[in-house]
Order: sequence, then structure tokens, then C-alpha cells
Amino acid sequence: MDIWLLIQAAIMGLVEGITEFLPISSTGHLILTAQLLDFWTLEKRELFAVAVQIGAIAAVIYEYWGKLWGALLGALTGKPEGQRLSINLIVASIPIVIIGLSLGDQIKAYLFNAVTVAIALIIGGIIILWAEKRPHQIEAQEVENISFKQAILIGFIQCLALIPGTSRSGSTIIGGLLMGVSRKAAAEFSFFLGIPVLMGAGLLDMYKSRHELHSNDMLVLGVGMLVAFVSALIVIRALIRYVSKHDFSIFAYYRIIFGVVILLTAWTGWIQW
Repeated sequence: MDIWLLIQAAIMGLVEGITEFLPISSTGHLILTAQLLDFWTLEKRELFAVAVQIGAIAAVIYEYWGKLWGALLGALTGKPEGQRLSINLIVASIPIVIIGLSLGDQIKAYLFNAVTVAIALIIGGIIILWAEKRPHQIEAQEVENISFKQAILIGFIQCLALIPGTSRSGSTIIGGLLMGVSRKAAAEFSFFLGIPVLMGAGLLDMYKSRHELHSNDMLVLGVGMLVAFVSALIVIRALIRYVSKHDFSIFAYYRIIFGVVILLTAWTGWIQW
């Protein structure tokens, strides 16, 4: 077994775990990291990217098991809050599923490159700064209080995340803030939205590729998923503590600086993205 490949898998898993739930684009960071490391073959690299997302999403299920199970039981037993959260997660997931299935291959073919990631990082950072400077009128303090209208609008805004560098968590969290959702509730709703969207996509891709995977490949995927799970769990807990006292401006500045660095290194030829 190639030890360096396993180390690369651990690095990629760490990048996924750290970036998946922060508004800085996990897909963009994975694309750039994979290119820098010359990680695996292109086909297996794409499969790895969706597989490690399963590890990150598993961290959400682990951390919020009580709330998620309560919402499911509430939906089945007719409790309003449980029904509302369950329905909101379903309706908010529909737009990105439809658009992703329709345009996913074209997006991967034309937009999965460093320049697109850099431009999306910069534009997204500017939007976050603008959103944070607007006065916030909170209508939904907790995730269970999010309305059907707010959920469906956040779902449509989530579709922007199909562009690498935009950030699924960034689009949903900022979309939530614009819809009158508190930072904590917007972050948690973003976490929960990843369960049907990312878990479903990851499992589907792994099922389609099951005949192409060998035992060594499964070990590489397993290392990445495990590291993603542990690092994502740490980030989820840290982010919820952070947003209780701070806004998202620091992530906006990071996005803008990182995007400019990518464009400069590409333009000067210092790094062959």
C-alpha cells in the first residue's frame, strides 16, 4: 500500500472537515489541494471528494442526533415543530437536487478549475461583507422557528453552491441571515441541509462506482472519511460557539485574500493550477 497516498488522503480529509461547514467553500479547497498534491487519478479524485463529504455529514448526525431524531419523531407523531423542520429540510433540498442532476456534469466539465474557484471566493467574500453590514431583523431565533417561505428561499440560494468556490454553507448561512434567521439557526439549518444533499450524492456516486473500486481504494476512502469526520466535529462545535459572539466577516476577508492569491499565482505562473 502506498503510504504517501494514505497521507494525502488524510490531508484531503482534514481539508474537507475544516472547510465543509465554514463559509469558505470545501469544494474549492479540495480542488486546489488535490492539484497541489497531485492526488490520485482525476476520476478517483472526484469520487474521493464526495466520499469524504459523507464523513463530514456523519459528524453533523452524531452531534445533532437528539435534535434530528426528535424532529423525525415529531413529524411522525404530528408535533408542529418536528413537522416544520422535517418539511423545511425536504423542500429546501429539492432545488439543488433538480439543478444538480440536470447540470452537474456540465458544471464539473467547465467550472471545476482554479480561476473559477478564485473568482467565486472573492465575489462570495464581498457578498458576505455586504450582508453583515445590513441591519438584521431576526424573525427565526431557533432552527425550528424557520418558516416554510424562508426554507424554500434558502434552498434556492443553496443552488449557487454548485459553482465551485461559492460554498454551500456560505450561501445557505448568508441566505438565512438575509431571510431574517439568526446566525446560530442559519448555521444549524445549513448543517442539516447537508444531510440529504451531500449524503445522498455521496452514497449514489459510491454505489455507481462500486465495481471500479478495489480493496486498497476503500482504505484510501476510509482514511479520508475518518479524518473528515473527526475534524468536522471539532469545527461544528467551534463554529456554533463562534457565531454566538461574532459575525462572519473574518471568513469574508479570508475568501478575498485567498482568491487574490490564487489569481496572482496563476497569472505569474508561480503555481500551475
